[in-house]
Amino acid sequence: MSRVTIVDGKVVEVTEPRVRYCPLFAKYRGLESIDSGVVRENIEFRISSFGMCSEDRETHMGNFLSFGVSETLSTALSRGDIDAAVIAADGCGTAVITDPEIVQGMGGRISGICETEPIARVVEAIGPENMLDPETARIDMVAGADKAAAMGFGRFAVTTPFVEHAREIRARHGERAVIIGVHTTGMSAEDAEEAFDLFDIITACASKNLREVCRNRPDTLIAGNKVPIYAITPIGKKLIGNKLEELGREPWDGSVPEEPPVPLL
Repeated sequence: MSRVTIVDGKVVEVTEPRVRYCPLFAKYRGLESIDSGVVRENIEFRISSFGMCSEDRETHMGNFLSFGVSETLSTALSRGDIDAAVIAADGCGTAVITDPEIVQGMGGRISGICETEPIARVVEAIGPENMLDPETARIDMVAGADKAAAMGFGRFAVTTPFVEHAREIRARHGERAVIIGVHTTGMSAEDAEEAFDLFDIITACASKNLREVCRNRPDTLIAGNKVPIYAITPIGKKLIGNKLEELGREPWDGSVPEEPPVPLL
């Protein structure tokens, strides 16, 4: 929950974050407290390590987290459970991707992207014909879902943080779209309630409201206990279940968290 601006591969502005602790950052980066300086250092690390938001951007990658949305989508593509994934990433904006390694490479180690510009290396790897707009790299997940449908994919996944997007995608494409809620910190109580009726899978992030709604949804499959992922519908449970099986893990019953409670918004 910090806004970061990157220009020409350099971090030029960082706002103070609203979330001060993240169990994933603590596990993978040893960061126990987050402020704007830590955010800057982390983003600069991503730029230097895999070229995020720069002309040196790596586009293919193996699993980063043992369990996450991009990892789940990569497995789903590899198994043929979905035909394509509609994601948003730096350098391409909204794109329709069928290569599991590109889904992981573009989505696995980034935070929420609000705005981006085309990066030649990324455009070449993804293919301009698979981008929503190769000239501007604009982000529009509803239009991205429309593009995946127009390209003839029978079942496609699409990620979005917004309930209103999910509502529109579901109205247009029905169960053909597997809708995944991401970057949900700060979601309102009203949206959290509706999210469980619209999304197939939702990441809990640091959302207090999603956790509260989940307590009243006993049929939800929960994966991960640092930052839970909720599988709600049959297809959502299938995708999450297949990923758990691949990892040799069981769903979490929600009773014993491994980490201290996360400050929630």
